[in-house]
Amino acid sequence: MVNKIKLLVAVLLLIAGLAGFYLLADKPTVVRILAVLAGLGASIAVLWTTPVGQRSLGFIGEAVVEARKVVWPTRKETIQTTLVVFALVVVMAAFLAVVDIGFAFMVQKLMGRGA
Repeated sequence: MVNKIKLLVAVLLLIAGLAGFYLLADKPTVVRILAVLAGLGASIAVLWTTPVGQRSLGFIGEAVVEARKVVWPTRKETIQTTLVVFALVVVMAAFLAVVDIGFAFMVQKLMGRGA
């Protein structure tokens, strides 16, 4: 029961931080961002004291580690892949246009409305 209350407090702190961003609309942007960061920090601090929070934050940490292992394509590979995708889209559009025209022609013939 205590852990559920802690989770609720963590959510409320996060909501309070986000609400502070909008309630401080007349203040400088830095102050508004600090309100959000304060709410987020307090929320994470309370969340860390619960088993569910520790597992969740551990999972996020593992996801960040895995994301750093990603090998991003080079500029050349990105351009080549983009061109291949674009060419495939053009070919498929032409194919579907031909199929559509063919079906329209067949439907007109079957219904006796051919010109």
